[in-house]
Amino acid sequence: MTSLLGTGQVKLPRVGEHGSPHTNLVLPVVAIAFAIAVFVVDTFSPLGIAVAALYAVVVLMAGRFLERRGVLVVAVACCGLTVLSYAIQHGSTYGPASVRAAVSLVAIAVTTFLALKSQAADVKLREQAGLLEITHDAVIVRDMDDVITFWNRAAEELYGCPREKALGKLSHTLLRTSFPEPLEDIKATLIATGRWEGELTQERCEDGTELTVASRWSLQRDARGRPVATLETSNDVTKRKRAENALRRSEAELAHVTRVMTLGELTASIAHEVNQPLAAIVTNGEATLRWLDLDPPETDEVRGALRRIINDSHRASEVIKRLRALTKKADPDLGPLDMNTAINDVVTLIQRELSRHHVRLELNLDPGLPPTIGDRVELQQVLINLIMNGIEAMATGEERLLKIRSATDNHSRVIVSVEDSGTGFESDQLEHLCQAFVTTKASGMGMGLSICRSIIERHGGELWATPNEDSGATFYFAVPACQGQSS
Repeated sequence: MTSLLGTGQVKLPRVGEHGSPHTNLVLPVVAIAFAIAVFVVDTFSPLGIAVAALYAVVVLMAGRFLERRGVLVVAVACCGLTVLSYAIQHGSTYGPASVRAAVSLVAIAVTTFLALKSQAADVKLREQAGLLEITHDAVIVRDMDDVITFWNRAAEELYGCPREKALGKLSHTLLRTSFPEPLEDIKATLIATGRWEGELTQERCEDGTELTVASRWSLQRDARGRPVATLETSNDVTKRKRAENALRRSEAELAHVTRVMTLGELTASIAHEVNQPLAAIVTNGEATLRWLDLDPPETDEVRGALRRIINDSHRASEVIKRLRALTKKADPDLGPLDMNTAINDVVTLIQRELSRHHVRLELNLDPGLPPTIGDRVELQQVLINLIMNGIEAMATGEERLLKIRSATDNHSRVIVSVEDSGTGFESDQLEHLCQAFVTTKASGMGMGLSICRSIIERHGGELWATPNEDSGATFYFAVPACQGQSS
């Protein structure tokens, strides 16, 4: 492959390959004329030098238009002409002329060997180039200035650009390439490791159609280890990326619908959370009026009541804000997140459900939990789903205990567990629980855990479950922690 890169944009001619009639005739005619001239000078001139050594030039020229057997024939003919010239000029006498003849024969033999070796290297090189032509991947070779030196047939088809137009052009300018990270960083990785791979956004030359390609770069070095070129292989993944984006949008739509349905089930709890601060506001407002009617007014009591009214107003506002966030359909908003705060917010929303189902809640939250990067609404949706599943699993049990824990895995991950004392599941159901349309509930759709898993995986984490030894099950999810930070 290195030899291929060294050829650059030069198209290697096949041995014996025919081009235009003019090209076909010139080199053989020149070789024959040169051989005749060498024979005449060697035979009829009194020069005291090894003129016959110039037959080596004839052998080299023959190597450009003859196959291996033809080159050998030419070499033998040149040796024969050398011997014939010596016989005509010197007969059977021996002397310095015989030494010159011997030197010429050795020169012809060495040149023939080198010409045949060069032909074999050319054949191997053409075979390598042929493999790059038949591959379905677009193959581009660029020098260290990103100038294109090789462009295979698949690249022509993918980018709609003929080889003649692409060679000599700046690759990233020609294809209007958009990189997933700064090009300087990519080149630094390439120099350091010798390879890079990732997805690039590019455009077809003929119509400007946007393409997404999976690209793999390999750095080529010379004998001294110096970088000389980059071999880039790419294949079109545009359709796959569109399908992935469509799937992601569908999952987001489904997650939103599920979230709204879950909130519908929590209507009583939500109403309770909103009504509590509103009722307190009304009570404190009425008390304020009574204290103002006194003579003299109880100003200290009024101030205290007004502070409580303000606090309850903020509390009601926060409840409404959280509900609006949960019902809002928007793209994920990733940012630093305190998981313990998110858990406490969810517990506030489902407090009445816990009370209604006579479920005792046990919280064990790690105070030294590091923050994570995530979307608060999506992660709270996961929490709500796991908690509601646990409550429903304990609907027929006598001991109804729900345990929520948070912990850290050496500050590399934040781990949350939701443990119930319900019916649990069989061990053979474990691998199917998070699949779509799989449910252990009579009225369930089987989408909740599947959506939860998709959300956690989008956050770079994992979701899993284990059956408890006594009864019930424990669901876990882990998401990456922000490195170097603590809450």
